[in-house]
Amino acid sequence: MKNITKVVVLALVMIVFHVNTYAQKSEQQRMTREQLAETQAQFIANEMAMDNKTSRQFVETFCQFQKEIWALGPRPKREKAHLSDKEAEQAMNERFAHSQKILDLRKKYYLKYSKFLTPTQIEKVYVLERRMMNRLFQRSQNKDKRK
Repeated sequence: MKNITKVVVLALVMIVFHVNTYAQKSEQQRMTREQLAETQAQFIANEMAMDNKTSRQFVETFCQFQKEIWALGPRPKREKAHLSDKEAEQAMNERFAHSQKILDLRKKYYLKYSKFLTPTQIEKVYVLERRMMNRLFQRSQNKDKRK
């Protein structure tokens, strides 16, 4: 009887330990938006072989840009249901307004980047950023398919 009790207690301890370890791993893997933006900026800076000073400026500016983009909120959703002409026009105008705000921010930050990067470097930043966003989107789509 003592042996059975010891085995049961040992099994319970192992299960609790395993669940606790799994929970910690999932917490560690989940990055905040700020951490993700900083990681992306550091990746871009490394890919472009920026020196330390330029890299610090870039990471700071990139993170500021991301925060301003997030402040705009999500893109207006496209309605899939049948809309009246007036509703469709209103939805389209909302999407145009949101896109214009993003364009204005991109112009603003182009000027900030141009203080320490060349136009060719800025173009490469945009290409690398787009590539990363596409990868993240593809990952999220793959996760959705697995569920």
